[in-house]
Amino acid sequence: MTATHHPPPRLPWWQRLHGALMPDYNRAAATFWWTVVGLGAVVLVANLASLRGWTLQEALQIVAGAGFAILLGLFPVRLPGTKQSFVAGDIFIFLLLLMQGPVAAALAAGIEGMVGSWRSSRRWTSRLFSPAVAVLSMNLAGRLPDGLAPHLGHLDHPAALMAAMLLFATANALFSAQMIAGVPRLKRGEAFFQWAALLRDFRWVGLAYLGSAVMASLLYLSYRQSGSGVLLVVLPVLVLLIVALHYYFLQQEARLAMQGSVDRAAAQAEQHLRELQASEQRFHGAFTHAAIGMALVDFDGRLLQANPALRNLLGLGEGDALPLHFQDVLDSADRDALDAQLHAGSPATAGGAGSFQLELRCRHADGRTVWVLAHVGQFTEPLAGAPCLILQLQDISARRQAEAGLHKLAFHDSLTGLPNRRQFLDSLADAVERHRSDASASYAVMYLDFDRFKLVNDSLGHNAGDSLLVQMARRVQENLRPSDVVARLGGDEFAVLLPRLQAEHDALLLAERLVEAMREPFEVAGQALYAGASIGITFSRFGYTSPDEVLRDADTAMYQAKALGKGRYALFEPGLHAAVTQRVQLESDLRRALADGALTLAYQPQIELATGRAGGFEALVRWQHPQQGSIRPEAFIPMAEETGLITVLSDFVLHSACAQLVRWQHMDPAWAELTISVNLSGHDITSRGVVGRVSDALTTAGLAPRHLVLELTEDAVMTRLDAAAANLQALRTLGVHLSVDDFGTGYSSLARLARLPIDSLKIVRSFVHDLAEGNHEAAVVQAVLTLGGALGKQVVAEGIETLDQADQLRRMGCGFGQGFHLGRPLSSVEATAWLVAQAASQQPLH
Repeated sequence: MTATHHPPPRLPWWQRLHGALMPDYNRAAATFWWTVVGLGAVVLVANLASLRGWTLQEALQIVAGAGFAILLGLFPVRLPGTKQSFVAGDIFIFLLLLMQGPVAAALAAGIEGMVGSWRSSRRWTSRLFSPAVAVLSMNLAGRLPDGLAPHLGHLDHPAALMAAMLLFATANALFSAQMIAGVPRLKRGEAFFQWAALLRDFRWVGLAYLGSAVMASLLYLSYRQSGSGVLLVVLPVLVLLIVALHYYFLQQEARLAMQGSVDRAAAQAEQHLRELQASEQRFHGAFTHAAIGMALVDFDGRLLQANPALRNLLGLGEGDALPLHFQDVLDSADRDALDAQLHAGSPATAGGAGSFQLELRCRHADGRTVWVLAHVGQFTEPLAGAPCLILQLQDISARRQAEAGLHKLAFHDSLTGLPNRRQFLDSLADAVERHRSDASASYAVMYLDFDRFKLVNDSLGHNAGDSLLVQMARRVQENLRPSDVVARLGGDEFAVLLPRLQAEHDALLLAERLVEAMREPFEVAGQALYAGASIGITFSRFGYTSPDEVLRDADTAMYQAKALGKGRYALFEPGLHAAVTQRVQLESDLRRALADGALTLAYQPQIELATGRAGGFEALVRWQHPQQGSIRPEAFIPMAEETGLITVLSDFVLHSACAQLVRWQHMDPAWAELTISVNLSGHDITSRGVVGRVSDALTTAGLAPRHLVLELTEDAVMTRLDAAAANLQALRTLGVHLSVDDFGTGYSSLARLARLPIDSLKIVRSFVHDLAEGNHEAAVVQAVLTLGGALGKQVVAEGIETLDQADQLRRMGCGFGQGFHLGRPLSSVEATAWLVAQAASQQPLH
């Protein structure tokens, strides 16, 4: 069922408007902002309403006060040597407060605040908030002077007026600083009121307000004594004075900055002179006591002087004479390179006298080679007496050794010591390019894959696998020519390049030699292991243009060798690409079929020959390909083993077969003792988890272990006996029955067979097919029956296709049989019907 995705709920219009206009304001900051702006607007409207009845002169005074404040805001007076400045515009607003009261001052402060915020900020919130704070502050603090008059005496007295204005300025500064700082604090989620921050902000704002209050008080007192005429004279002069101070302090700052630059230049020149004077002394000390080798040489390489570190680097004592030329201590391969650089750097050479560096090999006094990084540059100190070169030598022997080690790691396999894929591709690229330039420079490439390496790795562990790989690598090397290149490409895949191939027949002889060498046993962990190798070969005559193409075709030929039966070599032919492509597609289809549950099981009856009753079934896997039709198990089961899909395939058969047998047992009590036989691969019986997988299949189906028979081919058991012994014993302890399938095709040791924890043997169908009275096959079958009886093993004959074969096997004492004569492989539905029909007839089938 598909989940329905609902769009997020639509926010109310006021929240959407707030997100668009004030995205960085949280609830607290927004509430505070709207409160201050709203109160400021209400107070401003009230102030404007109170203007009714005012004279034109009073209105012009408000405009003039605001105008002077705005004008002086353009000319801040910066104090030299500090970052602080004084804005004199508040003087006129405070003067307006004394002349006409807080309403007039609030209107002028609001106008000045509006203009100032529009000049200094582009945010509409700041442009509204600043004038609102100015209006509120002036209305609240502006009433202090009149309110304090009863306590301070009449404000006409200069001292009382000055005290009242200082208190007003302090209150105004504190209120404005707290309001302005409150918004960013609320945005950050901090406390609105912070004493320490308020006092810090008030320090410079308060001083400016106090200065403005003092100036406004003095102007007001002059106005009261001399009338408005004094203001008409003083105010323009005050404005000009403040503007003049503004530009004067700007010039002072520029003059101080210029003087500072001159002083710094003089100090730097004096310091530089002192450094030059000390330079020669420092050089002498550095040259003598330097940790790296240093020498002065002329442009021919003649040694003029060397420090002790260079002597130590070359193994020379204090009394040992220096060589005449530095080239005399170099490896012969590096002398020409140094001479060329020295000549290019000579002043006599056009464009010379440059510096350079080289990595050189020097001969130590004890005969070993010392790698050095030589840096050479022109030198003109008095110590040299004439222009020459200074040579600095740093011992980099350890670095070069490390680089050699890293190069080996980068281009060699760490386990076997052979070249890796990268190095092999480089060598192969050279061979391809040589052949393209010269058709007679033929080459061949072999791609090797060891047939049973994965089995050893899975059953005996990675240590055993690594040991086997090392032995394989050595055995391949032992059979190659000196000019051949062998590399480990990864896992158990190796490649061999024959770069100088006289005839293709030589490559075939080498391949035969390698195949035979790999058939010999390897000694791993005290056991003799047999691996074998499949080899694919391709030749330069196919006209390759890249090394990847060569490896691809050699790999294709190797898969052809495996398809032909492993342990052999195959030659690449262009037609193999189609076969490999088909194989890759079939492998992909098998993976998909396993994932999609597209495989099915068929059930072939196993009959008790003496009575004709059904003893059980063998579960056989079937694959009906959607395009290719029925795919034979012989085609896809080996593929599953090679690609690692065999575990998934075996688990499918186990679970399906056990579940089907339980369904039959529940259908009829007469079928309660039927058994089901399931084939396990060689990989399965050596897998560390096979016991758990079998137990899980039994538990999931609810099947008793004694009703499950696991069939193992004789070849798989005998070639993996040491690795599988523990698993076989554990399966036997679990209670399942074990049977050796295709008995007679291998080379079973009777001693080892007797010790195997098995319950039955299945005679290979080829003996039954040719069975006749008195022939060799009859003698072999009789021998197997006798052996089974002596060892206490049940014997099952498969491949019974005629009534005569069934009768003869019954007379020979064979217990059970299966084959087309007794019953063909059936689907689960057909097998159920077959059981019902057999129970109804109660007739023997032989």
